[in-house]
Amino acid sequence: MRRSVALLIPVLIAAVVPALPASAAPSDPGWTVSGDVIRWTASTPMPLSDAGVEFWEGDRFLGLARESADLRTFTLSAPLKNRDALQVRSAGRRLDVAEPSAAGLSAPAALPALLPQATVDPGTPGPYATTTGEYTLDSVKLPEYAAPIEMDGVVVAPKGAPGKRPLVLFLHGRHYTCYSETGQIQMTWPCASGFTAVPSHRGYLKAQQLLASQGYVTVSISANGINAQDAMTADSGAQGRSSLVRHHLAKWADWSAGRGTVPDAVKAAPAADMSKVLLVGHSRGGEGVNRAATDSLTPPPGDTGFSGPVRWQIRGDVLIGPTIFGHNPAPDVPSVTFLPGCDGDVSDLQGQMFLDQTRGLSRGAALHSALYMIGANHNFFNSEWTPGQAVAPANDDFWPGQTPDAVCAPGTPTRLTADQQQTMGATYVAASARLFLARDESVLPLLDGSGVRAPSADPARVLSHAIGGDRKSFVVPDGATVASGSAKVCQQTSRDAAVACGGSRSPHFVGFRFATTQPERLSVALKWSAAGETGVVKPASPVSLKGSRNLALRLAVPPNAPASAFAVSVTDQTGQKHALGSVTLTGLPATDRLSAQWAQEVRVPLPAGLAHLAALELTPESASGEAWLIDAHGWDKGLVPVVPTRLSRIDTAFKSVDEGNSGTKTYNIEVTATGGGTRVFRLFYNGPDDAPATKLVTLKPGENRTEVPVTVAGNTRWGRDTSHPVAVQAISNAVVGSAVGGLMVRDDDAPPQLTVTPVADSVKEGSELKWKLTLSEAADTTIGILGSVVAPASGTELSTTDVDPEWLLNFSGEEPLPSRPLSSTGLRVYAIVLAGQTSAEFSVPTVGDAEAEGEESVRLKFEPFPPGGTGFELTGKVTDPA
Repeated sequence: MRRSVALLIPVLIAAVVPALPASAAPSDPGWTVSGDVIRWTASTPMPLSDAGVEFWEGDRFLGLARESADLRTFTLSAPLKNRDALQVRSAGRRLDVAEPSAAGLSAPAALPALLPQATVDPGTPGPYATTTGEYTLDSVKLPEYAAPIEMDGVVVAPKGAPGKRPLVLFLHGRHYTCYSETGQIQMTWPCASGFTAVPSHRGYLKAQQLLASQGYVTVSISANGINAQDAMTADSGAQGRSSLVRHHLAKWADWSAGRGTVPDAVKAAPAADMSKVLLVGHSRGGEGVNRAATDSLTPPPGDTGFSGPVRWQIRGDVLIGPTIFGHNPAPDVPSVTFLPGCDGDVSDLQGQMFLDQTRGLSRGAALHSALYMIGANHNFFNSEWTPGQAVAPANDDFWPGQTPDAVCAPGTPTRLTADQQQTMGATYVAASARLFLARDESVLPLLDGSGVRAPSADPARVLSHAIGGDRKSFVVPDGATVASGSAKVCQQTSRDAAVACGGSRSPHFVGFRFATTQPERLSVALKWSAAGETGVVKPASPVSLKGSRNLALRLAVPPNAPASAFAVSVTDQTGQKHALGSVTLTGLPATDRLSAQWAQEVRVPLPAGLAHLAALELTPESASGEAWLIDAHGWDKGLVPVVPTRLSRIDTAFKSVDEGNSGTKTYNIEVTATGGGTRVFRLFYNGPDDAPATKLVTLKPGENRTEVPVTVAGNTRWGRDTSHPVAVQAISNAVVGSAVGGLMVRDDDAPPQLTVTPVADSVKEGSELKWKLTLSEAADTTIGILGSVVAPASGTELSTTDVDPEWLLNFSGEEPLPSRPLSSTGLRVYAIVLAGQTSAEFSVPTVGDAEAEGEESVRLKFEPFPPGGTGFELTGKVTDPA
């Protein structure tokens, strides 16, 4: 059986409210609220998710929930104001409500035509034969991880390639770690007896072999030890993955220099050129390699488990369906982000933030590209996550078991097969390597929004847009941007309809989960009711686009929208208007399940000799509609040199203190900054009244820290540890390393002793089985203990039709029919003592019937209290009426 561990991620929430009554049941099946313990039980096991399972109170993020061994029950401790507002989400998708109706899943737009063929095809194999081998090194110990992390790699390299060769390192995402021959899976490390490690690192061989044939040395590394333990970390393992990547790079730097014991798999490969390194990360591996790139440019503070010198240069990142929980991209490291249109795991396509959140942080020279891949899912980029290819159990992540989707169901014209998806992925990884490592700009049109395709990836439809490179900012909406006519400046993440950007799910509007407001996140929304209603957008001051060939716009239209044309004009600082031409966009094929409100790049030529530009005008030709302008830039062909600016690095960390026995004490949560210049970032935290608060912080030269004060009151009553989180987001001249930290207040009091006595553990049908919990002294927090039903050692077991049907529905999510033993259901029983009280009763309500059944019983097995102690079992007996 799978064992999981989890950190209850701290949350920015409103004030603590009185505990709910012990008898309170959720209004919807699946929910149970016991004081500050919130549980949701799914009707069937949930697939393991890289995006995680989140609890929300309306639009307020409560935290990542801890998963049970059977992947059905998810638990979080957090103060709650409104039980009826509870939601379960994953990557913006609701898990606790019915799926979208069939009406929302049909009639998508037609599959777009294939784009024109590019002048080069990076998916064509190169001239070299390849060699494949593996290495296993001593495990490494990382902070926050109890078990050491493996150092295993699969090497695929060219044979006979001269000189040192660029290195491409792959890092997989979060997946099951262990499996048995009978198909059981576990999330443990190391694997238990009878279980084998899932070889997720062997899942990119197609891409590795293509790259190796073209002259690159490749290695794909294993991260099972991270995956099994990252739920215990505040950043979901991003720092741990960075440290693991840097441990491997340090080894490759040794081997390249002829130092240390070189594994046979590495001896068979050409020496690696450590000045040319490309990192490829899938899912949480994407966030991990992004952090490795940041850590390589600006060393992280404190002990991260790696402290050696940086003897490599990361030239670029490829991020495949990535998470970016910290919204903290490395702005000076060029990147290509894959956005799978049928991603059923990281379904909000939050990887878009690897582009959008770099704006304004640095010089903007590094190219950041996004590839929207129609018909690709999350898992199939890795063959070891693909059914029919994997040695361990695997699945199609796109809404398994749900109503077939008109765009993403296997066999539809828009859905790629696993082989097609893996070929496409390999082709565009190779394009990235050719651009970032070989500096071959002939592949740039495949990545920068120029609208061409690589034939090797056919029949895949891959759309691209980009920022950075040889672009000059014209309209990047900020607080000084003015819009008029059919245009308005809107807030990307606001829930207020008056200022929100609106539309359907958009990757550009993914919110930072710890933020209650993000005033710097702006776009321009256009909405019109008649053709010719022009939207006008003015930047803060006139802008020179001298040297730019085209005006490039990232413009989104609703999914499935018919072709929409816009006339594009600009006004110079003298007031003269210049018509530049028109652009046409068609909505991406989508259903209600997809995040397809994605901006496509369109361009119009810029006449030579234009003066500074003061306004942009977009005039729609359709009778009505809406669109969203993300930004507009002057564009020229090619790249510009990327010189890292050594940005200031912002970090916040967790500090732990004891509660104390009396009085109050104030602690300061530190947010530290390195580097110089004026740095701007935004903090998110709880204010003195525990209400969500945010503050824009400007650090001037010589200032290297800011603080958030927290006052802690001590007492002698046992309670849970409490956290006071602080989250940080960079605004300008800074990059964020650790985005979430805070103060953890450890309760330092001994737990009360718990006794359980029967009140009525032998009853007639129709009565309640009852037990009483008694504490030796009152506690500061509600004590809720979870019990499950196990089969009795002997005799007849109570069935689903022997208990109250509403009670069964509330605590298992299941209906009583067909009648079956209670131990075969997902029933959970909760024994609860409210904060400040010393006793409470809990019950199992039975129902009577006319059938003579003899004595029946129910056996309840409860979790230990206190945690780490010994659990207990109870047995209740029910007999026929006299």
